[in-house]
Amino acid sequence: MPDASTARIDNPFGHRICSEDILDTLGFFDNWEERYKYLIELGRELPALPDNLHTPDRLVRGCQSQVWIDTRMEEGRLQLAVDSDAFIVKGLLGVVLAAYNNKTPEEVLSFDIDRYFEQLDLLRHLSPTRGNGLRAMVQRIRDIAQSQ
Repeated sequence: MPDASTARIDNPFGHRICSEDILDTLGFFDNWEERYKYLIELGRELPALPDNLHTPDRLVRGCQSQVWIDTRMEEGRLQLAVDSDAFIVKGLLGVVLAAYNNKTPEEVLSFDIDRYFEQLDLLRHLSPTRGNGLRAMVQRIRDIAQSQ
């Protein structure tokens, strides 16, 4: 039996929830308040990251909230497990994972995340600090993909 650090964490993002699903769903909402609530709901979809994976080497620097990213390769695809101490950040992580989880490193690196965020009309509604944290999360995942 694998230990908790290598156990598979079932994550719907990148599997049954993809970037197109996020775009389609957010397109139904008329205002930012509804979108914000949806982001919090997305965060609730994230499986809990085991406490033993909340380590300094998995902590993302540059985020206002604490964010941990754990990665592994499985059949040539990047598998991401994430956590945060803030509900809205968990939702933002869900948005990012919908684009990046269960993708090859090449797919991660070629995905136009800036266009995705523009289509979501996301960065305009985040504080500068939260926006910088979101960029730090994306950069961390891209760095991991680049190193594969």
